[in-house]
Amino acid sequence: MSALARDMRHTQVIKAAPEIVYDLVADVTCWPVVFGPSVLVRHLHRGPDEERFRLWATVNGEVTNWTSRRVLDRDQRRISFEQERSRAPIASMGGGWTFRELDPGVTEVTLDHRFTVVDGADPALVAGAVDRNSVSELTALARIAELGHPIDDVIHTFEDTVVLDASAAELYDFIYHSERWPEHVPHVSRIELTEDAEGVQLMEMDTVTAGGIAHTTKSVRVCVDGARIDYKQLMPPAMLFGHSGAWEFADGRDGAVVTARHTVAINPERAREILGADTDLADARAYLGEALGTNSRNTLLCAVRFAAAQQADATKSPR
Repeated sequence: MSALARDMRHTQVIKAAPEIVYDLVADVTCWPVVFGPSVLVRHLHRGPDEERFRLWATVNGEVTNWTSRRVLDRDQRRISFEQERSRAPIASMGGGWTFRELDPGVTEVTLDHRFTVVDGADPALVAGAVDRNSVSELTALARIAELGHPIDDVIHTFEDTVVLDASAAELYDFIYHSERWPEHVPHVSRIELTEDAEGVQLMEMDTVTAGGIAHTTKSVRVCVDGARIDYKQLMPPAMLFGHSGAWEFADGRDGAVVTARHTVAINPERAREILGADTDLADARAYLGEALGTNSRNTLLCAVRFAAAQQADATKSPR
């Protein structure tokens, strides 16, 4: 391990109260729809002032993951972090966020990093990734915090749970193999799917909403143990700053129990452009709940039909 640590600092002035900006950073569950590099967060432990979680993120164009521990101090407006299990070329990484009120409704945010690299690694490559991600995160933080709307109105999570006549394994397989969707899912016209690392997929998809709006999305998907597929859209629909979600599969007494969950960060200006000048955030949330929920339900119904067809083919007598 290299013994020489490198320190980096990034700052940004944000026109929002410190508690608003602090809360956005403190809640890591919303990071995938706020911060471009963040793909998925799974808590391992969560207490009132400390937590451990596994984070998947894009670094230098690739998806990697690590386990971090954070200590949260609301009174001092500081959040410190340290990676417990870093991935090469990083040997260690830690730092902190601080939030200083400059004037009422104006906050200076400072993001500090200290890292070392493994022997033979180029620290400049890590520094470049830290710099790009830090600038991106601070810009995104300002974009959401400065909207002037309550954060809970902008960042919205909703889900549907359905019981379907198929096994969890069959439905997981259909969602996992999304390259089949253009032949079986009416609102999907094109899929390009690659999986360079086991369980981590990059998916590009062309779709048309029920309202006739066509768009292309690109997503990172993390698929685990035949029971869950999480995703983050790298190219979200036009009215969203960010969109992430999950499919969860389990076998129940009456069939497969599947939950389709969505988290969105709404762009109010684009929502008004698309849905009409009188559109407010409540209207946008209702529209998104219906549009995204319908797509998820329809995709699952297509999965059920596909599984039934596969079963029928398997039981046909050979000629």
